[in-house]
Amino acid sequence: MGWDAFAAGVETLLASYRAIPSHARVRLAKKTSNLFRRRAKNPYPGLDVSGLDRVIEVDADAMTADVAGMCTYEHLVDATLPYGLAPLVVPQLKTITLGGAVTGLGIESTSFRNGLPHETVREMDVLTGAGEIVTVSPTNERSDLFFGFPNSYGTLGYSTRLKIELEKVDPFVELRHLRFDDVATLQETMDRIVTDRSHDGEVVDYLDGVVFSATESYLTLGRRSAEPGPVSDYTGTDIFYRSIQHPAASTPKRDRLTIHDYLWRWDTDWFWCSRAFGAQNPKIRRLWPKRLLRSSFYWKLIALDHRFDIADRLNARKGEPPNERVVQDIEVPIERTAEFIAWFLENIPIEPIWLCPLRLHEPLPTGADPSRPWPLYPLAPRHTYVNVGFWSAVPKIEGEPEGRANRLIERKVSELDGHKSLYSDSFYDEAEFDELYGGESYRLLRKHHDPGSRFLDLYAKAVKRQ
Repeated sequence: MGWDAFAAGVETLLASYRAIPSHARVRLAKKTSNLFRRRAKNPYPGLDVSGLDRVIEVDADAMTADVAGMCTYEHLVDATLPYGLAPLVVPQLKTITLGGAVTGLGIESTSFRNGLPHETVREMDVLTGAGEIVTVSPTNERSDLFFGFPNSYGTLGYSTRLKIELEKVDPFVELRHLRFDDVATLQETMDRIVTDRSHDGEVVDYLDGVVFSATESYLTLGRRSAEPGPVSDYTGTDIFYRSIQHPAASTPKRDRLTIHDYLWRWDTDWFWCSRAFGAQNPKIRRLWPKRLLRSSFYWKLIALDHRFDIADRLNARKGEPPNERVVQDIEVPIERTAEFIAWFLENIPIEPIWLCPLRLHEPLPTGADPSRPWPLYPLAPRHTYVNVGFWSAVPKIEGEPEGRANRLIERKVSELDGHKSLYSDSFYDEAEFDELYGGESYRLLRKHHDPGSRFLDLYAKAVKRQ
């Protein structure tokens, strides 16, 4: 992109901010989103971020990149892989933006050793509610905004530039799929791998898992490799998550991917959600254009469903109830993982579900609170958590309150000392939300960096869907 083009993009953004009436809430003018919660329509023009969608510069020697806030990870990876480098954490879907992953959190199979995307940021330029672009870092005079920015979902500002760390990668990833007949054993093995960074004498660089049922679950262990050789391709007929399954618990199934295809292994079928559109039916898949086997196209289909209630109309024709959307990522301490999954499989009829272990990256940045370094998200240092992702729908039950299944999940997660991401529907009351997501720290940040309340409050945005 270059610095001149970036500067022009910032000027366009500031001009669009000045065009928004002073009494109006400031929102993005983006046409697409990776959020699943509905929001009120904005009658006013939004922020024009169209000039902030690329990598500005890659410094291969320092292993850093300066990246515009609306750059997607697809473009970011395309810019770094030619140098043999990649972001420390690459979320699963190509159209997630770097700025979105930092303000809204992101996770992937390197998170057990690298933490979350915001922990790879060295400094940011942020558009505040006052219409100013400020530079924030762990040690400058605006460090409170640096630490408070993650999980603020645009309610404290929007990043225009982020300087991030990169890491070396090899051209290939060697995979081992380990099958388990019970989740408790999977939990124990996962915990040990996170600590040892190895399994059966082999280094583990990437780690995630899939639960198909109480008696069939898998951990996928990845190892960097520079050795040339044949690789699998899951961008066409073959489906990655189905390739994980195998009958023999004692013998891991092995596979091999290019680093590019490994990073995007989940995008082709949006994990397994493409089956809702028939894309996994062999007859349909043969006719489905390969360029449309990607999460961004499924998003368009979801948008049509939201607009016209297609799924509920089809259910009504069959005499079935409408669906409640259950699209969530939650985290529980690793020692409560098997307990949560057992409860989930018994109470919420959704499968498969995704598992991804994570630990906050160490050492913590200079100036971080050692007990809660990122005040808007309650992760404790030196403790392993497991992200559990489930993305589907369940039948609504007549007479039950809105969000019955989601409310049950929220209560269970809190009972197990866990928490959930805020990209989808939430039903917390204000007191519990306040306790979980920053409370007084958040209010002080709002007062300091958005004194005119130009941005929505986090509770209003995440729960009230304003």
